[in-house]
Amino acid sequence: MTQYKYYFLSLILVIADQLTKMMVLGSLKLYESIEITSFFSLTHVHNYGAAFSFLADEDGWQQYFLVSISVIASIAIILWMSKTSTKQPYKLIALSLILSGAIGNLIDRAVFGFVIDFINLHYQDFYWPVFNVADTAITLGVILLLLVDFKQDKAKS
Repeated sequence: MTQYKYYFLSLILVIADQLTKMMVLGSLKLYESIEITSFFSLTHVHNYGAAFSFLADEDGWQQYFLVSISVIASIAIILWMSKTSTKQPYKLIALSLILSGAIGNLIDRAVFGFVIDFINLHYQDFYWPVFNVADTAITLGVILLLLVDFKQDKAKS
């Protein structure tokens, strides 16, 4: 297994995710917001659900369900990475990004029972759902993975 540098990338991103969340916990009260620019604020919120607060209004069972899904997904990604050739660095980077995001949010759910979100993008009256570094890593990883697979499919045709 020569994918160690990709696992290390995941570890660095998990640490960055957790450090930013700890900084938010240490400096912003829940629902407190600091405007950075006219379209970007730091806003401390807790997400008890999945993406876009899906399942957030349930009575607590979702924490165990989402932790289980995150553990299973993380193991599956680690196995996928171990079977992916190092000649596919972009695919390994994409999987590293997704893995780091899954683990970052898994840690929050396991420790706190919710995910700490704080990146708040907005324009006039439009507000994107508040997110975090782990969510960003997952999103970028999925986009990169789709691009890599699209490029491979196009090359095969």
